[in-house]
Amino acid sequence: MVFIAGPRQVGKTTLAKQIMEKFQNPLYFNFDHPEDRKNLIERNWKPENEILVFDEIHKWRNWKSWLKGIYDKEKDQHKILVTGSARMDVYRKGGDSLQGRYHHYRLNPFTFGELTSQIQESFFSLLFERGGFPEPFLSKTNRNVKRWKKERMDRVVREDIFSLENLKSLFQLEILVDLLKDRVGSPLSIRSLAEDLSVSHPTVESWIRVLESMYVIFRVTPYSKKLNRAVKREYKIYFYDWTEATSEGARLENMVALHLLASCNFKEDVEGERSSLHFLKDRDGHEVDFLTTIDGKPTSLIEVKKSDTSPSRSLIYFHNKLNEKQCKSYQLIYDLKNEVLHHTIYILPMERYFSFEE
Repeated sequence: MVFIAGPRQVGKTTLAKQIMEKFQNPLYFNFDHPEDRKNLIERNWKPENEILVFDEIHKWRNWKSWLKGIYDKEKDQHKILVTGSARMDVYRKGGDSLQGRYHHYRLNPFTFGELTSQIQESFFSLLFERGGFPEPFLSKTNRNVKRWKKERMDRVVREDIFSLENLKSLFQLEILVDLLKDRVGSPLSIRSLAEDLSVSHPTVESWIRVLESMYVIFRVTPYSKKLNRAVKREYKIYFYDWTEATSEGARLENMVALHLLASCNFKEDVEGERSSLHFLKDRDGHEVDFLTTIDGKPTSLIEVKKSDTSPSRSLIYFHNKLNEKQCKSYQLIYDLKNEVLHHTIYILPMERYFSFEE
């Protein structure tokens, strides 16, 4: 059994239907559609249906215990594919554990490395401007892009979150989303957000967890191993749709964050490695945008710049401080054509890094 999870409209259903084409008599059930929901609950399928696809089933209260029963009884008759726009490991809702019965894959927005074999590299700027969700990226007009962005966020908050969470004020949650757009890439102050929203500290924390569970945002935590004066409690947030960031610099950093997250997810879900994304910051004012790890060991230090090719002092500082032979340090530049090697720091055009990173 396979789970595919990711943000709304990232392409899960399209991928599922492409997979279905490889099987005889496939059946697709969307839990949001009343007729499909009825057929699913009544188990209206036959042994000759080689694959069963259950979309958005996590919205059903007892979905895990129900699915466990289906799998244990019919696993020799059908392949089962489950897709959803929420973190399905979060929404258990009273069901029995499915541990050991499924493989979990996360589907992220398009990254540059996925596109280079099919389109020209000039599309990197379009990816930056429109984001990696298929519909706006492939749209012919900016008007359609703006409409898509508004409709998508409305549906996430008013349909997806409303169906899963007992929130008293969706309006305040929408305000929180707007506030977070101005805070992309900065250490998040829950106290400040609580004051702006006139709610408690725990309430803001719970709302942020909801947005994470629905693949609206993701958090990046500090790395502190072997660093005595490193910051440990702060965290930063980024959007899966990096065009939500309000400033150009934040959008650029957010785009890089998503690319790195997608790479970490791939290493975990496909290659079986324990990979994670962090940032570096200490109490002396040194800070580097990102650090990736495998099995807890640093593999890449990454600083993001629009055009500055002078090596970041903090990047040099942490490179020397970590002193990890397997960890390479990169300064990724948006406006750069040719790479530069400055001692141990690789200064690269951003699109080139993500061409071989994938």
